[in-house]
Amino acid sequence: MEAYAIHKGAMVAPRKARLTIDLIRGKKLDEARAILANTNTKSSKMIEKVLNSAAANATNNLGLKEEDLFVSECYVNPGQVLKRVKIASRARVARNDHRTSHIVVKVSDGKDVKEAK
Repeated sequence: MEAYAIHKGAMVAPRKARLTIDLIRGKKLDEARAILANTNTKSSKMIEKVLNSAAANATNNLGLKEEDLFVSECYVNPGQVLKRVKIASRARVARNDHRTSHIVVKVSDGKDVKEAK
């Protein structure tokens, strides 16, 4: 069975968040938490919160054991782009884009729904 959590509108660029989320794909839950705790990026703190939320959803809503869980699927999609202006040389105005992300983490225990019944 599978549970998931989503953080929409995370204030981190998707390109930067993908570097961190690639580290935990397919790992056991404890190992993924350890990797994120020792990775010093802004996105690692956000991904860790989403991972903990997905694990809590699996244990509370589906009744799965936390020690059986692993990261089955995780990805970062681009969110809304906040467009800001920045003063450029020779009295010009340049655009400064603040990119946001949608972070999705799915955890599973490896058992199918049909097998559980």
